Amino acid sequence: MPDTQKIAEKLTNAYKQFVEYTKEFLDESKEEAAPALKEAVEKSKEKLSELAELTVEEIDKVSDYVARDVHDAAEYIAEGERELADWLRLDALYLEDKFMEAFSKMVDQTQMALKEIEERAKQATELHTGEVTAPGTLVCKACGEELHFKKPGHIPPCPKCHATVFERKTD
Repeated sequence: MPDTQKIAEKLTNAYKQFVEYTKEFLDESKEEAAPALKEAVEKSKEKLSELAELTVEEIDKVSDYVARDVHDAAEYIAEGERELADWLRLDALYLEDKFMEAFSKMVDQTQMALKEIEERAKQATELHTGEVTAPGTLVCKACGEELHFKKPGHIPPCPKCHATVFERKTD
């Protein structure tokens, strides 16, 4: 397996594990949503660094990917009476139950904390080749080609035009 493929697989697995750890820490927390979410993210980073063969830079990347996707999903749901499955643009039955539960818990917590953490730097709406994304549909900004993810995955170049910038399809 080429090095880039190994790294992509490692980051994708770390993404899934990061979501699960954060959900566990949120379940244990009785505090307000924003502080609990921040603390859960930091504890997840620590736990992931103890158990995974990842550099600090890779853990920070995975944390940023998860935060971006959770923030995006919570914002989408908060804008209207929408469901997480609408944001994912997938039938929830296809998703891994454990991941869906963990990701849903994070989205719920994030919705409650959204107003408090909005002052923080806005998450970029663009997704790039080499990053890891949550399940859903990404659209190539250059040619409109759609990439469908049924589980967290490494974003490849566009299969149609080889561009590297995408946005999440939300309607």
